[in-house]
Amino acid sequence: MKLLLGTRNRGKIRELLALLRDLPVELLTVDDVPFSDVPETGRTFRENALLKARAISRETGLPVLAEDSGLEVEALGGAPGVYSARFAGEGATDEENVRKLLELLRDIPEGQRGARFVCAAVVRFPDGTELAAEGELRGRIAFEPRGAHGFGYDPVFIPEGFSRTLGELGRSVKDEISHRRRALEALKARMRGYLRRSP
Repeated sequence: MKLLLGTRNRGKIRELLALLRDLPVELLTVDDVPFSDVPETGRTFRENALLKARAISRETGLPVLAEDSGLEVEALGGAPGVYSARFAGEGATDEENVRKLLELLRDIPEGQRGARFVCAAVVRFPDGTELAAEGELRGRIAFEPRGAHGFGYDPVFIPEGFSRTLGELGRSVKDEISHRRRALEALKARMRGYLRRSP
């Protein structure tokens, strides 16, 4: 079975390929099967993941795995949330989003900088079957970016139990503890059950 990854984000593609490599499927990306952009108009991460998986599966006729993920900061009432990728405006760079976040948290003390990364992942099969799972990674926001690894808010996010940011911890540690891994591990278990039942 072929499984198309429903994202154009290169950082996410790399993580998804690594996290899904043990599935008995052929993983495809936008480089293999081009697809149209899907507006993320949902109010939750799960709604956005479903929108993308359904639209791309309809367009390509393939099973599609899509996810939506982002950062929720307690002191900001859960923002940036579903707007994480465009927090500083449409087309904003990672650096611009991080700069806006740190500016808003400038006067927030260490003990009030709690945050979590959230990931909602969905697989949509052409027969209409949809499988979903969510994962989270709790931590806090640093006062300045540190580390050159990862993407998005990784350089300012310090996971619980660590003193360094995801940007400092690097790819192998992030892949072990990330919200995306937690969502995909749960989703893979459901997918294996589906694959065993399908002809």
